[in-house]
Amino acid sequence: MKITDVKTWLMQAGARPDLTRAMGADADFRGSRNWLFVEIETDEGITGIGECSGWPRVVETAVSDLAHVLIGADPAHIDRLWGQCYRAILGHGLTGTVGSGALSGIEMALWDIKGKVLGAPVWQLLGGAIRERIPVYGHAHTPEEAKALTDLGYTAIKTPFTGIVDLDRVARLRDAIGPDVDLAVDAHGPSWMTAQDAILIGRELEAFDLLFYEDPVPPENLDMLARVRGEVAVPLAAGERVGTAHGCRDYIERDLVDVIQPDTGRAGGITQMRKIAAMAETHGIMLAPHSGSLGPVAEFAALHVMATVPNALLLERIEFDWPGRYEVVAPVLKVENGCLPIPTAPGLGVDLVRDEIAKYPSVRNVAAPPPDDGRAYAPGTASEAVHVQTRRARARSLRRPAHDSLPRSGNSE
Repeated sequence: MKITDVKTWLMQAGARPDLTRAMGADADFRGSRNWLFVEIETDEGITGIGECSGWPRVVETAVSDLAHVLIGADPAHIDRLWGQCYRAILGHGLTGTVGSGALSGIEMALWDIKGKVLGAPVWQLLGGAIRERIPVYGHAHTPEEAKALTDLGYTAIKTPFTGIVDLDRVARLRDAIGPDVDLAVDAHGPSWMTAQDAILIGRELEAFDLLFYEDPVPPENLDMLARVRGEVAVPLAAGERVGTAHGCRDYIERDLVDVIQPDTGRAGGITQMRKIAAMAETHGIMLAPHSGSLGPVAEFAALHVMATVPNALLLERIEFDWPGRYEVVAPVLKVENGCLPIPTAPGLGVDLVRDEIAKYPSVRNVAAPPPDDGRAYAPGTASEAVHVQTRRARARSLRRPAHDSLPRSGNSE
């Protein structure tokens, strides 16, 4: 068997009809993103599907540039082809998430081909399933959204913030879901908190019995994360913005996190995900793949990985996503009692609905600037677009009576 072609399918997810028609610079793309799917064809008619993330419009060019490495090769030799592509990228500098995003979709598609050739799901080829159901967690900003998730059987919920953590919102969610549902807080920027602000907020979060406190400081400076690690008695999570096992190594070997969160579309591929999981396992660190902006193909790939690694914690899932998510692939995954069942069809167990994808051409992949509403940035500073920012309003948040009466788990005896 030989590879005959490498195709890409780039689409605007979350696109509105007026947005795709306008194709104009003034359209508001907030809440929209791109999905990039890879399709590898062979001379025996078997096709493999994968998905890339990490700036998809740019990754598409990377995939196209790597196609000549793949065409004419036997798709069975997955690690060899991955190594040849990786070596080709390194000639231009360290891989970065664009390069690892391209590698992810390509390698995913090669595993899909191998599974179809052998008539087995990918998890079977990775050593068999440790578990047949993968627990998931969803996103909630309000108690009503949290209830909608728990009504579907979700037993874990994350509330995301950009800029500064609203402790009142965390308190409301904890009150709404009770003690038996796990709660996580995502504190990612920009603007990112300083280490000191992240520590002060983290100490307040100790009272809420969090599953994890995610990305409290910028990912470029792991020494800042180490400062938070040493001062806060809350499990930490990070890792979605780096690619390959090399990118995750310092998070794991320095024991900076309790949960490592590689993104299945830009971690470098299924094998890299399993290497990250194995490295994390030796440090007692759990695996919870990021999936906040990913499309539905990478979600299938994550299930295959998590079925086969002992330290799988749970998978991020945007349950109430843009409706087109459930039209561009078949079959569609459905949560059952807070879990996703692992696929049983050969390969990844998913295919593209190409006619539907074609309805949503990519328009833009760079997010619009956030509104100057005092959330992502301190009031009046959104136009400055600073990367790290001290939040003076943080002091008022910490003085609110809602938190004064809450016990501090880190100080209990």
